[in-house]
Amino acid sequence: MMRSGSDYLRALDDGRCIFLNGGRISNVAEHGAFRGAARSVANLYDFQARPENVERSTFETPTGARVSRAWQMPTSYGELVQRREALVAWAELHHGFMGRSPDHVASTIACMAASAEVYRRHEGGRADAVLDYYAYARDQDLYLSYVIIDPQGDRSKAASEGGNGEVAVRIVDEDPGGVTIRGAKMLGTGAALSDEVLVTTLRPLGADEARFAFTAAVPIAAAGVKLMSRRSYEQAATSAFDYPLSSRFDENDALLYFDDVKVPWDRIFVHRGVAAQLAQWHEAPVHAFQNYQAEIRLMVKLRFLIGLAHKITETIGTSNMPSVRQTLGELAADCSMIEAFVYGMEAKGSFYGPYFMPDRGLLYAAQVHGQALYPRVIQALRELSGGGVIMLPSSVEDFGDPEIARLIGRTQHSPAFSSDERVQLFKLAWDAIGSEFASRHVQYETFYSGPRHVVAGMSYRTFDWACATGAVERFFQSYGLAERAPDAPLMAAAS
Repeated sequence: MMRSGSDYLRALDDGRCIFLNGGRISNVAEHGAFRGAARSVANLYDFQARPENVERSTFETPTGARVSRAWQMPTSYGELVQRREALVAWAELHHGFMGRSPDHVASTIACMAASAEVYRRHEGGRADAVLDYYAYARDQDLYLSYVIIDPQGDRSKAASEGGNGEVAVRIVDEDPGGVTIRGAKMLGTGAALSDEVLVTTLRPLGADEARFAFTAAVPIAAAGVKLMSRRSYEQAATSAFDYPLSSRFDENDALLYFDDVKVPWDRIFVHRGVAAQLAQWHEAPVHAFQNYQAEIRLMVKLRFLIGLAHKITETIGTSNMPSVRQTLGELAADCSMIEAFVYGMEAKGSFYGPYFMPDRGLLYAAQVHGQALYPRVIQALRELSGGGVIMLPSSVEDFGDPEIARLIGRTQHSPAFSSDERVQLFKLAWDAIGSEFASRHVQYETFYSGPRHVVAGMSYRTFDWACATGAVERFFQSYGLAERAPDAPLMAAAS
């Protein structure tokens, strides 16, 4: 039987330790800080279980379970496209605002399992644990999150220096039953809502940093796992009318502290393997495959935002102005560029063993453009909205007072919509571009894939420089001093 939304919500009531506003949360699914987002995740599971969506959204595993296609490793171009269509259907339910929805880390684990040979080649890699965990998490259709970045601490020093070594999560003990880990990780996006968390490190590690070189899957409710949630934008949302995005899609972020957490051996994918820890991301195509999902989500999100931009201009009667049309056309081109990247990385894909994978070079090129693109799109929406997102009724409660409602009807004029609809649209616009929730999304889209120099570095490393420089070299060799025209004297050398 497929996992349902109610199955997922029940699983959240497992005694997990989440701290918020000076206290501990008892039940995530029912708490005002997480309830709306939890139900948005539950809706994903219910959507794929509907009879009309089962074939599009799920596939049958070797054990007979039907689960999200996010767990499926495509064996052809056609299967890659089919999988993308399933991920698009999920992203459209949250309009791309849930950056770490269940399909993201499912993509990570699926590709890790497809890359089992990489774990076998490197000391510290534990391929059997990867394969067994993949089968388990897949057949349960779990919602996994991950933490892959050390707390900022003192970034001028290595993880093991200057006090950083007492902050970042590391192995502190081990015995026949497993390893014990202690320390912190960020950014646990969606962690409070997930079933389990993948604890790992993305950055290169030094030879003396073996205690940090591990990858493990840990239940959120495991003894000693403590989540310190950031401020909940959902909890601060006064109503769905006033904050339609914040109240539904605030997946939250948390700093995770592992307070002597015991992890069994069958959940450890890398054990003190510095080379294996890095190879699982980049020698294998895991990092690229998980971020392919992120570009699909961004494509959906940009469609929503430029659709919102067009509705704004219709609402205030500016949609036919040449300058506004230019802005809308440029936004359409920006959105289409990311869409073209997605289709291009599929068309240019290649086989990794038996699996057909999207092109890494185009994936990283898309990420470079996406980092710079999102703030620009938000700024364009700000300019198109003007003061319309500020001069709004204070809350939906204003409509309940006859006198205030009459004034709203007289002052919130639109050539295309009723006064109520105008307010509703601009409340949505504010939640997308100006609220605390919106500000977090600008920061998230700019940095979730890493600092700009790191993302650009990935693009540099995966670009086909031999092709580009080879063209220059061949042309360079096609002429020289011997080919100059007899009557064309050389310019005198500069003195």
